[in-house]
Amino acid sequence: MRKKYLMVVLLMVACAAMIAGCTSKQLTKVNGETPAGNISQTGQQNNNNRNISSAEQQNNNAGNAGLKNSEEQNIKTSSEIRNAEGGLVDIHFDFDKSDIRQDDRKILSSNAAALSKNKSVKIVIEGNCDERGTAEYNMALGERRADEAKKYLVSLGINGKRITTISYGSEKPLDPGHDEDAWAKNRRDHFAVN
Repeated sequence: MRKKYLMVVLLMVACAAMIAGCTSKQLTKVNGETPAGNISQTGQQNNNNRNISSAEQQNNNAGNAGLKNSEEQNIKTSSEIRNAEGGLVDIHFDFDKSDIRQDDRKILSSNAAALSKNKSVKIVIEGNCDERGTAEYNMALGERRADEAKKYLVSLGINGKRITTISYGSEKPLDPGHDEDAWAKNRRDHFAVN
C-alpha cells in the first residue's frame, strides 16, 4: 500500500514539475494579447500528454533499489510546483495562522503578474487546513486564509471582483497522511481558474 501511495505522489510531483517548465508556453501571446482560454486549456492538454509518459517512466524506475530515497528527496510541496490552473501556484501557512509568509508573498506576486496578463480570467481562492481542530474552527481558519490572499492580490492591483473565496476547512486534503509533512502540505490556499 505504501509503495502505491509513494508512486502516486511521485507521479503527481513529476507531472506538476513538467507543467512548471511549460508555464511560459501556457501564457504565449497571440497578436499581443494572451487568450484567456489558453491558460487552463493548454496546461491541461500538456498535463494529459505528460501523464502517460510520466507514468511509464515511474513504472520503469519502480524496481530500482534507491527509489525510496530518491522519492523522499524529490517530493516537493505544492508551493514549489506550478499547478495546471494557468501557472498559478498554491501558498502555504504556518500552523493555526492565516498571515501570508514572506516566501509566499513572492508566489502571490507571481500569481498577480499572471492574472494581470490575463485580465478576463477569474479565480477562486480555496482556503484549506490540516485535519487538526474542529470542523467549524477549520472552516473559519480556511476562510481567513483565503481572504488574506485575496487582500494581498488586490493590494497588488488585481480587481477584487475577479476573485472569489471559499473555505474547505480540512475537507479537501492534498496529502491524506497524518503527520507534520502531510499537515504542512494541507495548510494552503489553492488558486483555481473559475
